[in-house]
Amino acid sequence: MAQLCGARSRGVGTSAALAALAARFWSSGSTPESVQERQKRLMARGVPKQKAIPGVKQVIVVASGKGGVGKSTTAVNLALGLAAYEAHVGLLDADVHGPSIPRMMNLKGTPALTDSNLMIPLVNYGINCMSMGFLVEETAPIVWRGLMVMSAIEKLLRQVEWGQLDYLVIDMPPGTGDVQLSISQNIPISGHCFIGCRTSSKHVSKS
Repeated sequence: MAQLCGARSRGVGTSAALAALAARFWSSGSTPESVQERQKRLMARGVPKQKAIPGVKQVIVVASGKGGVGKSTTAVNLALGLAAYEAHVGLLDADVHGPSIPRMMNLKGTPALTDSNLMIPLVNYGINCMSMGFLVEETAPIVWRGLMVMSAIEKLLRQVEWGQLDYLVIDMPPGTGDVQLSISQNIPISGHCFIGCRTSSKHVSKS
């Protein structure tokens, strides 16, 4: 700014002074690439660093925009299909509001604990399964709030003795919300499967 004012007092044109300042700025090592990197760094502030789940090689999430479109059925079939190729597979039911994996995998009971206080998944069809449905009664009313949901998801991810898995299939809750953001920001995801529902125009009422 002082250089610009000095240029004015000496009779140098404002445009020439601005051009000189711009040339000095770009010659100082600030390139368009470094500006982009700085923007990425600023946007990344506040986002938690992703941390892999011990023993899990690949994570696949199955999500949907709404409920009742076969998301959990797809997650179960995907896990069974991977296990059919002799892969070590785990299945995590992240839908804390309406867990359905226990019924679909025909599993009941409370997970046992290891000496290090980690939950041991229940196993059926050769698949390690973990769900909030194992930890609460099926008919028990539970009011989930933001921090409680985050704490529950963190325990299902980090406080489970998954063992050595080739794939961990995560059945996400329908829609978008805190659970989806928490999982996608905290663990590296190798692939995802989004289940949609095609609506025919014949079934859409005109108003």
